[in-house]
Amino acid sequence: MKAAVYYENGGPEVLRYEDVPDPQPGPGEVLLRVAAVGVQGGDLLHRQLAPLKSTPHVVGYQASGTVVALGEGVTSLAEGDRVVAFMQSGSHAELAVAQAGNAYRVPENLDLKLAAGIPVEFGTADDCLFEFGGLQAGETVLIQAAAGGVGLAAVQLAKAAGATVIGTASQPDKLERLAQYGLDHAINYRTEDVVTRVMELTGGRGVDVVVDPVGGRTLEGSVAALAYRGRISWVGQAGRDAQPPNIGPLMFKNASINGVYFGGEMAHNPARTRPLVEGLIARVASGELTVVLDEEFPLERAGDAHRHIEGRTAFGRVLLVP
Repeated sequence: MKAAVYYENGGPEVLRYEDVPDPQPGPGEVLLRVAAVGVQGGDLLHRQLAPLKSTPHVVGYQASGTVVALGEGVTSLAEGDRVVAFMQSGSHAELAVAQAGNAYRVPENLDLKLAAGIPVEFGTADDCLFEFGGLQAGETVLIQAAAGGVGLAAVQLAKAAGATVIGTASQPDKLERLAQYGLDHAINYRTEDVVTRVMELTGGRGVDVVVDPVGGRTLEGSVAALAYRGRISWVGQAGRDAQPPNIGPLMFKNASINGVYFGGEMAHNPARTRPLVEGLIARVASGELTVVLDEEFPLERAGDAHRHIEGRTAFGRVLLVP
């Protein structure tokens, strides 16, 4: 099969389009013919920093496609089933292997390309807002980097739950587009002071919940924007700040911060996360929620797709298509 592989960590230029052996499903696994890869921020981090589990290595942990083979003991799925799956690595390829328990059926009325942008994005956003953020109707939430995959999902989920939604982005056109997905108040973090603007919007009270995929200095701003006993869901380090953030001011607000990693929750608590993801897929299929696609790249241009995401111009999810 063809795959986007690399032999050493580095920038997008390390990705090569090569022939590699077809993967085979082991016990409890399924083999997918990949229809679309939803490129994740974590894919970029793994390419840059994570030790290679194989040489060459195929990165990537979410793809949709059709089941073409079953490993021993798999009875929950059948060949020909349309699914979206989460895996530890291997999505950037024509074929990919996933645990059957991490593969979710896709309704016939839902495009597989859209399905490639659901489990991690919407599952992460849901956990940030509700499981760890405790968001309630009538509360106010700040979503940092609201134009990303998780951010766009969080905007929609928060609005549907009856919250007031404040979001940040770096470009006016992104902020304007976010309004159609439920954003109530937009903040351009390049031209406005986020904390000052949040306090203006909330009458000096601050927000009840923050979803922060950026970390670093942005996380310090998230702490400053919190109301008394507010909650932060910290879900990434997209800002790449080398200096650890100072979160000491949390204590003076009796506020809290939770690290959120949906992949870990899927592994440790599948009885909760599986029906959650299935429900989110159903909400997208019904039209209640929207997967926003930014740009589609052929698999042989995986490096360009990674470079596009790193350029911070994307609005929504970037896809690779074999």
